[in-house]
Amino acid sequence: MHSIPTSKNSVKMPHNYHDGQEVRLGDRVRCGQDSGGIVVAILDTGEYEGGEHCAAQWGYLKQGVMIAFPLYGVIHYAALEPDIALLSR
Repeated sequence: MHSIPTSKNSVKMPHNYHDGQEVRLGDRVRCGQDSGGIVVAILDTGEYEGGEHCAAQWGYLKQGVMIAFPLYGVIHYAALEPDIALLSR
């Protein structure tokens, strides 16, 4: 018999880039033409950059990653798309 994870017993899995590296708060990333993205929140682990990117603002989403892009604005990814690439840490 298999159990289905619920909010009480679910394990928080790390988010990874397409190349397998783990997403970390503050990572600089590229998506399409915008190479200025910054990971500002990792919702699953409760990590937030602070300021306007805080738990009070985004905590209701519970899962995923928030990335702030100069061209696109702040985007919530429940799962990272393959075109999100790590540029630097």
